[in-house]
Amino acid sequence: MRSPRFLQHAGIGVTALLFAGAYFIPGNERSGPVLTAAVAMVNPQTVTISDGEVSDGTVEAVTRTALEAFAGAVRPLSRSHALEDAFRSYFAYKSEHPGEVRKPYLYFVDYGLPSTTPRGYVFDMERRTIVDGPFTVAHGRGSSTSRYGIPTRFSNVEGSAATSLGLYVAKATYAFRGTSGGRRYTSIGVRMEGVSRGFNDRAMQRGVVTHGAPYVTASAAGRSEGCPAMEQSRAQNLLPKIAHGGMVFLFAPDEDWRARDRWLSADAG
Repeated sequence: MRSPRFLQHAGIGVTALLFAGAYFIPGNERSGPVLTAAVAMVNPQTVTISDGEVSDGTVEAVTRTALEAFAGAVRPLSRSHALEDAFRSYFAYKSEHPGEVRKPYLYFVDYGLPSTTPRGYVFDMERRTIVDGPFTVAHGRGSSTSRYGIPTRFSNVEGSAATSLGLYVAKATYAFRGTSGGRRYTSIGVRMEGVSRGFNDRAMQRGVVTHGAPYVTASAAGRSEGCPAMEQSRAQNLLPKIAHGGMVFLFAPDEDWRARDRWLSADAG
């Protein structure tokens, strides 16, 4: 019977051969499945992300990786943990529902900032790059008493015209029609499925979507019916990217939501 030490050495030898094969195959600029497997044999705790897929048990690690990639590039933030909340929620949901997150884009809004401050971003979570941002984003008129300012009230209730916090899956695009200043307008819209139960899961029923709006300009955003609306020209460019499998995360320093949203909880993912 072979000794454990012999088996350990044999395993290391096989791993070395896998590394050599992986590195010396012509045209192998990226880590392929053989190299990935070899790394996993040497260190089972190593986190790997292949084509945007998140393996079970790696949510905390990939969240840290994303935070390091965007460190210093996203400013200002209303709270230091705003991005961490967004990334943890994104990866926790993706690890449980990989088939629903078909695109690597995350639309993030920090509603702890006033509507006169650019507070929206779109991230490519696979390439770890900022696609666009910061830019101004509207909040619901039911979330603040004045036209401009910081929203303080959030609701999942139909008819509230308030913003709903949490994580959403971006669905299909459609021709959005709205009214601004008594005048009708059209823009591109994307339907959103709220997946933060109890906080935004009535978004479809309420008609809360993301869309372009004339009351959002580069310097300020007016109020919506609860939709994270952006400038019309920006919407034409960004929303087709997000649609059909991207995600949206709406943040605010609301401790009740933070304590009870399952995608933010310690056991999420």
